[in-house]
Amino acid sequence: MEYFLSLHPVMQALLAGLFTWFMTALGASAVFFSKGANYRVMDGMLGFAGGVMIAASFWSLLSPAIERAEESGVPGYIPAVIGFLLGGALLLLVDRMLPMLRDERYFTEIKDTKAKHRTALLVFSVTLHNIPEGLAVGVAFGALAGDITTASIGGAVALALGIGIQNFPEGLAVSMPLQREGMSRRKSFMYGQFSGMVEPISAVIGAFAIIMIEPVLPYALSFAAGAMIFVVAKEIIPGSQERGYVQLSSICLMIGFAVMMTLDVALG
Repeated sequence: MEYFLSLHPVMQALLAGLFTWFMTALGASAVFFSKGANYRVMDGMLGFAGGVMIAASFWSLLSPAIERAEESGVPGYIPAVIGFLLGGALLLLVDRMLPMLRDERYFTEIKDTKAKHRTALLVFSVTLHNIPEGLAVGVAFGALAGDITTASIGGAVALALGIGIQNFPEGLAVSMPLQREGMSRRKSFMYGQFSGMVEPISAVIGAFAIIMIEPVLPYALSFAAGAMIFVVAKEIIPGSQERGYVQLSSICLMIGFAVMMTLDVALG
């Protein structure tokens, strides 16, 4: 741990991004060992990750953004609101673009055209949603170089941990349908883990950009928070409750929020 703390924030962001990718691959690897998913456990994990991401959006992203803006003489709510809404708007735009994707070149082992289209959209959707998550991790670590008192290594690590936990069921959610529709286990795993490959790349880009272009830091932090909240509201919470485990996922969300809040405040 001491070695990790001694690293440059960009390198820390890279390692954190690799961890989130590893968790995606770990989830996707379940296709080799299981014929089906324990949806009660998966939905509980999704709820927990949603709570972590909600808490991280404030303590690891919005709060440092507001502080940095006020330090530069700008009302804290201005970059917070602008960046937050732009983050959500980008994810909304991504969702609107997904039906325009064409998948004839992919998933050639799947014979059913409708199934092929559905699984293609699933892979692309998860992959595109992982980009802002990776950026959020990178921005959180990049902020450590900006001497912001509310930006803590504990908060950045907890954010990466929460996203990693959330990526485990995402990897499984990609690989299992592909295998069920007729793709080999090996290729199902490859596509499942590929959806998380963008996160270490995005994390490095986010950390490096924040360090090089420090004035945009409040907007970038808020942007990452808005993107994360959009993912939680549109994907994680509905996904954790669609099989009927509403109370379980809600309780796990509360626990995840409390754990992230404790880690961020205590370690900060």
